[in-house]
Formats: sequence, C-alpha cells, structure tokens
Amino acid sequence: MLTVRITAAERALLRELARGHGTDVSDVVVDGLLDVIPGLHVLPVRPVLSAVPAVPAVPAVPGDPGTARLLRVLARPAPCAVTLWLPAPVADLLPLVGERIAAVSGLRIGPASAALAAALRFWLTGDPQRLATGLAGLHRHGAPRLAVQRLDVAA
Repeated sequence: MLTVRITAAERALLRELARGHGTDVSDVVVDGLLDVIPGLHVLPVRPVLSAVPAVPAVPAVPGDPGTARLLRVLARPAPCAVTLWLPAPVADLLPLVGERIAAVSGLRIGPASAALAAALRFWLTGDPQRLATGLAGLHRHGAPRLAVQRLDVAA
C-alpha cells in the first residue's frame, strides 16, 4: 500500500472513473499507470538536477507539450492524500517510473510513492473522455485475453 498526494480535482476524477467502470480506485490507478508508462518513454530526456528546485524555474522543452505538461503537474501542490494498493509486479515498476520521470523532468522526485503520484497526476491531466475510453478498452479486451492464456506445466 502506498499513499500518494494528488489534488482534489484529480481525486474526484479518479473516483468518477472508478465508479464508471465498476471497480475501485486502486484498480483504476494500476490501469492508468500501465497506460501512462509508454507515454513517459517517448518524452525527451533532460539533465537531472541534484536538488529539487521550484519546478517553474526549470524551463520547458520547446516544442514538447508532454514535458511541459509533466512539469506543470509537478509544480502544482497536491494537498489530498489517497492510499492505494498495488500488486507487487506493478509496485516493482515504480523505481523505474521515478527514474524516467527524473530523466524527463530534470528533477529527482523521491520515493516510489512520489513517482506513482507524478505518473498518476500526469495521466489524470489527459482528456477525461479518453481516459474513460482507455479504461473501457482495458477492461473489455484485457480480461478475455488473460482468460484464454494457458500455462502448460511439465509434470
């Protein structure tokens, strides 16, 4: 379990997405994290600063709206705490997500919970309709594919 800090509007959107898909907030966060990781890997890398300065002082990468969006997310205060449960394989991705966010933003963001919060907040800044559509696609197409897979075990 991890506690992350997000804004009240982000928390409301997260709850609305969970309610709309008949699942809990932690499931939506896992789906969102898996959706946003590929998007973080296409953003350009920046030099990492040793300390965490005020984010607005770090200039945005010209012509890169994704990096500018990430920097805006990191600059906004996040006063609400939300406790989430993540399956171990997803939680194991968080240090890598944190490293990628640091590479993209130029800022060291701290522990796994901060990496999760940054990635989650970055994902939630997307178009709410696109987020809902993406979740519907994951739930509609993901479960049947997993059910069809079979592991052959040698006896």
